[in-house]
Amino acid sequence: MSAVQFEVPAIVPADPEANITDLLVERVKATPSLALFAVPDGEGWRDITAAQFQREVIELAKGFVAAGVEPGDKIGFIARTTYDWTLVDFALFFAGAVMVPIYETSSASQIEWILTDSASVAVISESAEHAARVAEIRDNTPLIRSAWTMESGDLDALRAQGKDVTDEEIERRRNLANAADIATLIYTSGSTGRPKGCVLTHSNFVELSRNSAKALRDVVETPGASTLLFITTAHVFARFISILDIHAGVKTGHQPDTKQLLPALGSFKPTFLLAVPRVFEKVYNSAEQKAEAGGKGKIFRAAAQAAIEHSTLKQDGKKIPLALKAKFWLFDKLVYGKLRDAMGGNVTYAVSGSAPLGARLGHFFASLGVTILEGYGLTETTAPATVNTAQRTKIGTVGPVLPGVGVRLAEDSEIEVRGINVFKEYWKNPEATAEAFDGDWFKTGDIGSFDDDGYLTITGRKKEILVTAGGKNVAPAVLEDPIRANPIVGQVVVVGDQKPFIAALVTLDPEMLPTWLANNGLPETLPLAEAATNSAVRAEVQRAIDTANKGVSRAESIRKFEILDSEWTEDSGHLTPKMSIKRNVILKDFAPEIDKIYSESPTSTTNVSVTG
Repeated sequence: MSAVQFEVPAIVPADPEANITDLLVERVKATPSLALFAVPDGEGWRDITAAQFQREVIELAKGFVAAGVEPGDKIGFIARTTYDWTLVDFALFFAGAVMVPIYETSSASQIEWILTDSASVAVISESAEHAARVAEIRDNTPLIRSAWTMESGDLDALRAQGKDVTDEEIERRRNLANAADIATLIYTSGSTGRPKGCVLTHSNFVELSRNSAKALRDVVETPGASTLLFITTAHVFARFISILDIHAGVKTGHQPDTKQLLPALGSFKPTFLLAVPRVFEKVYNSAEQKAEAGGKGKIFRAAAQAAIEHSTLKQDGKKIPLALKAKFWLFDKLVYGKLRDAMGGNVTYAVSGSAPLGARLGHFFASLGVTILEGYGLTETTAPATVNTAQRTKIGTVGPVLPGVGVRLAEDSEIEVRGINVFKEYWKNPEATAEAFDGDWFKTGDIGSFDDDGYLTITGRKKEILVTAGGKNVAPAVLEDPIRANPIVGQVVVVGDQKPFIAALVTLDPEMLPTWLANNGLPETLPLAEAATNSAVRAEVQRAIDTANKGVSRAESIRKFEILDSEWTEDSGHLTPKMSIKRNVILKDFAPEIDKIYSESPTSTTNVSVTG
């Protein structure tokens, strides 16, 4: 039996006949000349209207039909986040096909598994590099009849090939799928074991888009709403937002190169952003180190403190003292305004997911005039199950339940979800499907708690809870998130399952490190291995550990830690494409380093050692 449950009825009645193509058709009927996309054009952006987008979609859909793509066919797609990604997505929907997105960073063996398991009959690659990875495994994927490369002009060739296909044929095909039919097959990023294919239906996207648009109307249904997507559209989070944007009439731009993100924000000037916490951490840390380099570090830290204090009092409904009001006004001119401008000047909201943001960053950005709406969901829930909204926001939570969704906590506090967003099944895996459900409730594997107002807080992963030799239960995220917020920390993994005390493995952030080193009178070219042994660096990591330890009991605190002289990246196999840590892989690969931590008794966390 469930101890706590919150369920919100859908605002928009379900339509059993509707599929994702209807969202675009309805948008074009309502506002044909509305700019639905903008694509880079020289230093600026060129608008693409809803009607123009639909014409391009139909033209490409005809190409797929002429090339032999049949309704229900699975088509693999590996590409970066660009306008063409969503164009291909909708062209496949209009042709009646099912897209199987593949992360652009996937290895040849991962691509082989996804194409084989999904029984895909064709694959589209963006670049020659992607195509080369596909070519590597063509002999092992006999079902693949066609392999197209966008960079080589294959989309244009398809358009030309489809010129004799009739509009009526596309209209017939786009209406074949109903709400219950498969829309896409998304493979989980696989932090453990082989990725599983999640069968997401048209209903999952249609009903969630229609209901979320109402819940987030201040974000997506306001005139002139726009967003710049930079998170990979192969991930369900950005894929859902891109579909929601078409339904709601949001202008969408794309910037696949995060190194070009700030210039792109400056020229595109979006009204809201979609990001993961690491992006907000980077914005904050970069601003802090830039201020430090300019001799204004003290001012920035005072401004940050004032921002957090001001937002906290405001959220709690408490009176803001006059002195703080004056400070806030001054810092708004000196600090906050410049950061707003750096994000384009128009960002009012930011939707954050995939990992906990932390109250500090939430309050800091709120004082900048950017309300971060933290939400929670998984691939299996088509992205959001809960989200903070403009009217209902509590920093530090992932918000209330969305309309059409139910969330309950099991006896062990595991979060379970049911409703319009919950996937149909794991592809060709009835055992895993049966294991993942309790009746119609999907068991997420995450641990959480609700407050009295129905706001959910995520406290950790069920499988990641550490139990020390002394029997103390410890959720790693509570310690890891504040440590990761430090500018020089890249990643951190807390260890200690069945061990006498809690410890941590820490990596340094190679992007932030040079600036920090220069600001602290050290050579900015210091190699990672040398930086890891440097006493000033060790002291800074110690400060981060001390901050995290303040939030827990002594039994849960980190007693010892080890700084690695290597990075954890997606290429090294230690991070997923959405930058989540692959805990099991790290524990296995760094077992000798962990054993070393426990080979000596700790005296305090100042016992820092370094390893490669």
